[in-house]
Amino acid sequence: MFDGPVIPELDAAERRARLRLARGARIGPVTFREALQHFGSARAACAELSVAGEAAIAREEAALARAGGRFLVIGDAGYPAALAALPDAPPVLSAIGDPTLLGRRTLAIVGAREASLAGRRFAAELAASLGAAGFVVASGLARGIDAAAHEAALPTGTVAVLAGGIDQIYPPQNAGLHQTIAARGLLLAEASFGTPPVARAFPRRNRIVSGLSAGIVVVEAAVRSGSLITAQCAAEQGREVFVVPGSPMDPRHTGSNSLIRDGAILVRDANDIISVFGLPQSPPQAVEKPIQKSDDTPTAMVTRALGPVPTPVDELVRRCQVSAATVAEVLLALELEGRLERHRGNRVSLM
Repeated sequence: MFDGPVIPELDAAERRARLRLARGARIGPVTFREALQHFGSARAACAELSVAGEAAIAREEAALARAGGRFLVIGDAGYPAALAALPDAPPVLSAIGDPTLLGRRTLAIVGAREASLAGRRFAAELAASLGAAGFVVASGLARGIDAAAHEAALPTGTVAVLAGGIDQIYPPQNAGLHQTIAARGLLLAEASFGTPPVARAFPRRNRIVSGLSAGIVVVEAAVRSGSLITAQCAAEQGREVFVVPGSPMDPRHTGSNSLIRDGAILVRDANDIISVFGLPQSPPQAVEKPIQKSDDTPTAMVTRALGPVPTPVDELVRRCQVSAATVAEVLLALELEGRLERHRGNRVSLM
């Protein structure tokens, strides 16, 4: 855990005023903090500024409660101290799930949405190992690397930060994972209940993922990817940045390899990360992780799972959860197109 100043518990009136101020028009995280400093309290600020009405807050709170969630207001004892210390900390977070996970040391794992099978497998193994060592694993609930990390860390603790409202499922194929994390992990969202995710919200989401964490691990990141934004946020927040290296021939590694060139810590396995932080207290026991599922077509799943690293064909069948005949058909088509290379041991890779 990060050590931070001890903040007195908010009284009910001030907490309610902070909710109204946070949901006010044109009041972002920095403006919220400046208003508190200028007026001395949220109650005083609400008397002078355009803020959300009590009825609007009550409606949102009721909708959140029906979904099984509650607000975490900056100043609450349960609000994560590492995040509260940031100048642009979200004034209010919606939370569904186990809030005690925010009291444990957290590491983030992020990476490509269109991840290779090897990348997803490594992310899952890394998340499982870090979870078994006692860390909570955070990510952004995107497909690819994020989903693989969340699923592998479910038995030991995972936090998913959403770009839209906490009830907004994105991407749609992660609906089952969204529900499972709500039941077995923790969902967090800065946006108000019912707010759909928009493009500008994802970088804001990324700063929360890194802000919650002692460090982030990047697995497969292309140039101009969201994972690089998260890495930049982490560096600016004083967090450690770790990177899994990859083939320079794979564009999914171009951005992540550049982070290593610029000074990020190279990761070969979980021990490279644990050696930096040490072991948290009372590591939980990991159990067998579920296999990631996808709603894509079999052809798209098999093609996307491949990369320049040779992958066993039987693992493609198992991970993509399609028949061996279907995998063989896709591989043959790729080979005829000149895009597939076969290796000894019934392994294949993209050229």
